[in-house]
Amino acid sequence: MLNTCQMVYHHKNCLNTKKPYAKPCRLCIEGCPHQAISEYREIDAKKCTECGVCMAVCPSDGFVDRSTDLLHTYIEEGEEITLNCPQAAPLGFEIPCLGIIDGDLWLTLMHAAKEKKVIIHTGKCAECPDKRACALSVKSFKAIHEDWPDHPPIVIQVSPDQPEEAETPGIGQKSRAALPKKPAEKRGWKQKGWEKLESILPGLTADEAYPIPRTRQLLVRRMEGSPQDKIPIPALQVGNKCTNCGVCAAICPQTALAKRENGEELTLIYEPYKCVRCQRCVNICNPKALEFVQKQLSHRHYTGKILLHKGSPKHCTRCGKQVFDNSEPPMCVACASSSSDSIFNS
Repeated sequence: MLNTCQMVYHHKNCLNTKKPYAKPCRLCIEGCPHQAISEYREIDAKKCTECGVCMAVCPSDGFVDRSTDLLHTYIEEGEEITLNCPQAAPLGFEIPCLGIIDGDLWLTLMHAAKEKKVIIHTGKCAECPDKRACALSVKSFKAIHEDWPDHPPIVIQVSPDQPEEAETPGIGQKSRAALPKKPAEKRGWKQKGWEKLESILPGLTADEAYPIPRTRQLLVRRMEGSPQDKIPIPALQVGNKCTNCGVCAAICPQTALAKRENGEELTLIYEPYKCVRCQRCVNICNPKALEFVQKQLSHRHYTGKILLHKGSPKHCTRCGKQVFDNSEPPMCVACASSSSDSIFNS
């Protein structure tokens, strides 16, 4: 057993490191229910309960759980998928909390349920100090369920680790903080894989860097096996207010957007697979031409390149300088200002 914190911070994966931004991402800090993450992304092991919410809210694998690769291998190779949180009976692969399951992992589990049974055992989340982490994950699940109501079913079952106490609600029950840690032998498949993990990935705790979050990679591998399937995925959409300025492409930390110029034609290319939906492009777009909408995407469209917008450059009617504004007639700031001054002086 490792005595260090399960959560690891990968500095180079953090969006703030990939491309600095005027308003840095603080999702991990703000999302932590126990205020265990400092402004420098250092984890206070005394406060951290390893609920996994920092990993779930981080769009780019800035935070990951040490057992992530083992979990993904289990999901891919297991004949059936049985997960349990620490407060549930040890009936499968133990995850820190439902809070570790983000949108991509929920989609992966739903897609996997086409071929094998998927069961998640939980304790009584309402009595757990990590209930906020669980609530975020459940919210994500419900959102996907609304967009994909006929998805293959996942069984979520309350299976307390102490059934004799659970039979008498409110009497003799212990909070998570009072419950003893499970011994290593109860961890089953997960515990057996630790040595293999350490031999394969000796640098897991080092500052790894990879462009696509691992859960996203897992989802795409599943989709690749059923290329005809379409699943609901939030994708970027451009409205007719776009001015072809290209700021969205310049600010994207994932290079999921690319502006291309070919003579008098400007195009904006979008790669959904790379996009982690950090919202920077949406927030920085001055004419508010960008938004995320649910799309039914197949493997080919999800991993391909999409022509998001096509337009022509506009030039100032006075000086000929290229402008990025929808006003008519097109005019740069300098010429517009001088024109206003002339009217005022007259």
